[in-house]
Amino acid sequence: MLEICLLGTGGMMPLPHRWLTAMMARYNGSSILIDCGEGTQVALKQKGWSPKPIDVMCFTHFHADHISGLPGMLLTMGNAERTEPLTIIGPKGIEQVVEALRTIARELPFEIKYKEITEKNQTFEMDGYRIKAFRVNHNIICYGYVIEIDRAGKFDPQKAKDNNIDMKYWSRLQKGEVIQTETGVLTPDMILGPKRKGLKVTYCTDTRPCDNIVANAKESDLFICEGMYGEPDKQEKAKEHKHMTFYEAARMAKDAEVAEMWLTHYSPSLPKPAEYIEEVRKIFPATVAAKDGRTVDLMFED
Repeated sequence: MLEICLLGTGGMMPLPHRWLTAMMARYNGSSILIDCGEGTQVALKQKGWSPKPIDVMCFTHFHADHISGLPGMLLTMGNAERTEPLTIIGPKGIEQVVEALRTIARELPFEIKYKEITEKNQTFEMDGYRIKAFRVNHNIICYGYVIEIDRAGKFDPQKAKDNNIDMKYWSRLQKGEVIQTETGVLTPDMILGPKRKGLKVTYCTDTRPCDNIVANAKESDLFICEGMYGEPDKQEKAKEHKHMTFYEAARMAKDAEVAEMWLTHYSPSLPKPAEYIEEVRKIFPATVAAKDGRTVDLMFED
């Protein structure tokens, strides 16, 4: 199971009922935070989730509404007696930006490991899942992210017998282990059937529509996408500031054939995004005008 919570849905500035941009994913005891706008800690508290187990933080870009909550978050994690290393992923310059913000969070009981994105599309293999960063089209360097979890095939006892695999190795091979024996190397594919459908979540914000988003979001179980403007007369403003309208996001969701789309990163001038959702659903029916705290548990298919 992959848990997704959209902690904050605001762009530019927080509102009384809307925190700035942040999303958390939880899988198999690991937590991934994408962006950390002002109010992210409060949103986490409201959700009842802890920042202590965050293993990875990913930043889309260095505008303040996406990273201003980081110093306080680091301090809270340190005060929770965390000692495990924290991995931070972001565009070129991520280490310099974070270290500058750490002027007020200098002493931490854990190490920060930086992974800089240097390519248009770049993959980071983590423990049990994969994070893909992909370049989008904003007025500064900005990336979207895909979280993917693969799922191995079912155990096939007949295949194991046909390959003369001793039963004592079956459990270890099912867990993905490669085993060296006196007679050779045993691999999981020797006892497993074809790979099954895994889980995929795509997150992007602060961008104009572009092909790289559609390509990376292809067939996602959940597509979380910027919808800065819902008003039909804001198209030119979206182009000018390199943002997106609800309708442009819906067309990308349709082209990418995703299962569901949540809109996020609303303009402060848009107090009630749901007012425009019916027109958006004419383009992509499985669209949600997400609110802070919206959560889903994504499950593997049987």
